[in-house]
Amino acid sequence: MLTSLEINHFKSWCATGPLRLAPITALFGSNSSGKTSLLQLLLMLKQTTESSDRFQVLDLGDEHSMVELGVLPDLLHRHDPALPLTWRIAWQLPQPLQIENPAQPGAMLFAGNTLTFATQITWSENGASSPASPFAVAQGRASVATLAYQFAGHEFGMRQKSSNPSEYDLYSTPTGFKFIRTRGRAWSLPAPVKCYGFPDQTRAYYQNAGFLADFELELEQLLQRVFYLGPLRDYPRRQYTWAGAQPADMGRRGERVIDALLAGREAGATIAYGPQQERVTLEARVALWLKELGLIEHFEVRLIAPGSKLYQVWIQRSAQAAEVLITDVGFGVSQILPVITLCYHAPAGSTIILEQPEIHLHPRVQAGLADVFIDAMKTRNIQIILESHSEHLLRRLQRRIAEEQLHADQAALYFCRTDQQGTAQLQTLELDPFGNITNWPKDFFGDEFGEIAAMQEAALKRRMGGV
Repeated sequence: MLTSLEINHFKSWCATGPLRLAPITALFGSNSSGKTSLLQLLLMLKQTTESSDRFQVLDLGDEHSMVELGVLPDLLHRHDPALPLTWRIAWQLPQPLQIENPAQPGAMLFAGNTLTFATQITWSENGASSPASPFAVAQGRASVATLAYQFAGHEFGMRQKSSNPSEYDLYSTPTGFKFIRTRGRAWSLPAPVKCYGFPDQTRAYYQNAGFLADFELELEQLLQRVFYLGPLRDYPRRQYTWAGAQPADMGRRGERVIDALLAGREAGATIAYGPQQERVTLEARVALWLKELGLIEHFEVRLIAPGSKLYQVWIQRSAQAAEVLITDVGFGVSQILPVITLCYHAPAGSTIILEQPEIHLHPRVQAGLADVFIDAMKTRNIQIILESHSEHLLRRLQRRIAEEQLHADQAALYFCRTDQQGTAQLQTLELDPFGNITNWPKDFFGDEFGEIAAMQEAALKRRMGGV
């Protein structure tokens, strides 16, 4: 699980300061206040680890990616190419990591269950292509100034040489561990692999650097467990084609949700229906939530004809109502379906990133989404990181804290705003054990009291005018 995030010079953010990431982390704020940018940094890093191009420092995406960010100067704060992009992320490892001493088999050098990764990316104007950076373009190139992993009280990293930016030094701090050079000429290290990997030469040039690959692998595995669902989700269809696909996620628009439900049915996989409760299928768990949220009475994905690959989604709105296709009920069912399904389809221990999960939903259902997230957190160890405009979702989280169904430490809530220069600012919402926000920002969800006062003033003027 991700436990903290810190970003400098990314889009509207000059500096975030360290953000605590809890099992449920929610970002609130007005439009264009920087909420989505915080999520995009994580998605950009996920894209980069999944890219097949080892020389590309960052995969900034295209129209088919989770995020499309252009070139590096496009995403630097105020588009200033002189600013370095830096970030630091920390996470809890699913299993403790032990580093064995290669000189003494069986003896441990380091052990721990948390890991931190930090890097600094810079942009050089008018860069030319080179073996160290074949991705360079006419206007410049991106390069890794430093990268570092912190583990068990030590830091292991690479940094550019001031004398030659295409060459790097390997270092470790504090004293107590030293990388040992292999006998022979002291060659300098080339550029890192992407923005987070030590080049292959590291293992060849140093006798005891093999364990660095374990850190890279842990970062890649962390980001493999990150799943994303965007705010603009697919329209429902009258029929769906499924040819046996086993999707890892819902797609950024939720377009693979029916594939996921059918794959779960075929695999016979079951999930826990609450602590110490019986296990049910994915499809049944999703249907139970849709019913509990008051959206439907019955839900089923049905094969149109034996031997075909065509399916339809049938909905019964109430016990007395006739069954209809999902296209013939309110839009909310199709919009919430990928959200709920992803919470129970993603592997246990995953991190799910959601943009506006409440979109197109009735306020009562928006509030109920908080209960979905709390249940997924408790029963499947799922971490939810979301950005939202929903007061109803927030109020339900506060209520569950007051009812002791959610501990205040299990939620991290933030309010984003921009100053007059367009720089994003972040405020941590302080929660007490009773769910109260003790530092409620001004006009958090608009000026409710101002609207009421203006309405009453207008009514009074109308009455006075009629006298």
